[in-house]
Amino acid sequence: MKIGSLLAIILLSLVAFAHLLRLIDGTEIIARGEVVPQWVSVFGVVAPALIVWLLWRESR
Repeated sequence: MKIGSLLAIILLSLVAFAHLLRLIDGTEIIARGEVVPQWVSVFGVVAPALIVWLLWRESR
């Protein structure tokens, strides 16, 4: 596995995990004075997790 792919897998896994924790915990995120809805984190879990899976599968 190339180092770039490994770093991308690690970074995107951390992003997906952080969004998953937000969904479980219900933590509010405020950006520019507005509360970011919880459903945004669904995309924050699915998209990076899909990319991680594709990168992992490609490296095997």
